[in-house]
Amino acid sequence: MAITTYAELKTAIADFLNRDDLTSVSADFITLAEADINRRVRHWRMEKRSTAQLDTQYSAMPADFLEALRFYITSGDTSPLELISQFEMVDQRHRTGNATGKPQYYAVTAGEFEVYPTPDSTYTAELYYYARTTALSDSNTTNWLLTYFPDAYLYGSLVHSAPYLKDDPRIQVWAALYQSAIDGINQSSDSAKHGSASRRMKIKAY
Repeated sequence: MAITTYAELKTAIADFLNRDDLTSVSADFITLAEADINRRVRHWRMEKRSTAQLDTQYSAMPADFLEALRFYITSGDTSPLELISQFEMVDQRHRTGNATGKPQYYAVTAGEFEVYPTPDSTYTAELYYYARTTALSDSNTTNWLLTYFPDAYLYGSLVHSAPYLKDDPRIQVWAALYQSAIDGINQSSDSAKHGSASRRMKIKAY
């Protein structure tokens, strides 16, 4: 059975559940699986770069933002922005009288990036981040996750059908297969980025 499109995934879900009356709710199972996968998977295919002009205290996040990997100023000498907590941000502003200058720190504040010091001019910045995987739909029939890891979609959707179907004894099998798929995705990303490289031991000569 090929599972390469949104329609084929819904058909597979119905086949595995042995039900022909779930057309209207199978899309909900898929949506719930996608939400869970976005929380648990971190794969290199989710990585994106975005540039922005920092000229105010607050800047909008990318719409598909999940988690920052690197955030740095590229104007002049490239310099990283250090992620700090809300408490540390308030403390920095209090201790320095809310100074302006070239940003050195950032925090996530009310769905925006807050930088400190507040920019004293316009700085170009680059954000390297994990992006939310584009959801499947009738108009967006596939994505990288379904192309390379259809088992995660299938078993994730089956797991999330459990509350609807109630007492299905197969849930433990699906859950185990789903967890294995999630682990495999994350491990494949680690392997792609690091290969078989291992830490080299430095031997001191005497």
